[in-house]
Amino acid sequence: MTDAVAPAASAPLALPWQPATLAAIAKQTARVSSFFLAPQRPFAFEAGQHVDLRLTAPDGYQAERSYSIASAPETTGPIELAIERLDDGEVSPYFHDVAAVGDEIELRGPVGRHFAWNVRDGGPLLLLGGGSGVVPLVSMIRHRAAQASRPPALLLYSARRWDELVFRDELLALQGRRDGFDLALALTRDRVRRPGNYARRVDKAMMTELLARLPQRPAQVFVCGGNPFVSAAADAAIAAGIEPRLIRTERYGQ
Repeated sequence: MTDAVAPAASAPLALPWQPATLAAIAKQTARVSSFFLAPQRPFAFEAGQHVDLRLTAPDGYQAERSYSIASAPETTGPIELAIERLDDGEVSPYFHDVAAVGDEIELRGPVGRHFAWNVRDGGPLLLLGGGSGVVPLVSMIRHRAAQASRPPALLLYSARRWDELVFRDELLALQGRRDGFDLALALTRDRVRRPGNYARRVDKAMMTELLARLPQRPAQVFVCGGNPFVSAAADAAIAAGIEPRLIRTERYGQ
């Protein structure tokens, strides 16, 4: 099992900052909104990568945070970041409470080649996302949907409640295309609303059932979320027989 570059302040020093204009804001859930940023110098990226954002106060104090890109690499125009509001955060409250369309924000990227997937890398894919950790996995799923060659993929998405599932309707619609993408939801504080979903935290039994839903063993496993989720999901995958070398993780928080 290998860990990705830490999400905060991880860009190579040579990667320059550049201004980006906030082009649009879209509410996702009560605590998560999508912010669409148009960099002055557009760049190519791979599904799963992230960017660093930097805010500068009038007194010169600066705060930086990393946010995963939700857009598919095929997307033209502004890139989409889905940012969760953290009450004790320095950057996310600015975006939710202050930022307005037309604002200019410093950005650098893309970052995180380790936690990236291209459809040419093949599959099957097992994607395990907890909370806002689903964002880079959504980029992979959108990328997969945009390509003619689509390896089988299954996303286990864990959240507390049904209304806290970011990109929920889009993910349900993608599963409805029946093109090899499967979706399992694990709600830790809500009831099961769909067959094949769960109302508990991830565990070995759940992982064993999920592996049986794929046509063959996964060739690549991506895990993203808070530290407790990533540890639990990776441990469950290994307990269910996944080789640790196939698992790539990206952790949010301390």
